[in-house]
Amino acid sequence: MRRGGRKQRRIARRGLMLVLSSPSGAGKTTLSRLLLKSDRNVELSVSVTTRPRRRGEIDGHDYHFIGIAEFKKMVRTGELLEWAEVFGNCYGTPRRPVEKALHAGRDVLFDIDWQGTQQLREKARDDLVSVFVLPPTVKELERRLKRRAQDSSIIIRSRMAKAAGEMSHWPEYDYVIVNRDKAEAFAEVRAILAAERLKRERQIGLSRFVRALQAKL
Repeated sequence: MRRGGRKQRRIARRGLMLVLSSPSGAGKTTLSRLLLKSDRNVELSVSVTTRPRRRGEIDGHDYHFIGIAEFKKMVRTGELLEWAEVFGNCYGTPRRPVEKALHAGRDVLFDIDWQGTQQLREKARDDLVSVFVLPPTVKELERRLKRRAQDSSIIIRSRMAKAAGEMSHWPEYDYVIVNRDKAEAFAEVRAILAAERLKRERQIGLSRFVRALQAKL
């Protein structure tokens, strides 16, 4: 943008960690994909996992698929910001790429559960923005799980049984969205992100910008 023939520089900003959590089937993955597609300044934190790769998944894009021995080593050496065991498989967030993105002013999106969110809060509370996504009804949650056709009936029942416990953690999050309509829920996620980006403490170049304004008066 130019005013009076001079290019206006953006105010330097530290990136933030945006967490979307929900019971399986409530819509967090769909909302995450929409956000990544619409906002170039948001990048996905690619987790490491010990679970088998599903059909269509790409190593290094969807997950970093590793063995349990390597996963335990990463935990032991502090290479993970958070980790958890879910349905017998381990998941974790590599520390280095997240810290690099935040320093560069880019936002990092996390698709993790309440356990991982709690660990991130303990390690980096000032950088964290957490959003919990709820389904409108239990019946709709079950319908969505069946519609995506990724899991067996046994796994679906396990996910439904676990949903009540997961939903009990909603008070621990900064924001809560009820996903009745995909477009409406996505608009709410974008509104949250826009407001959080404007917080004074995240605009690390604001002091310099204001001093420059004052010097012109």
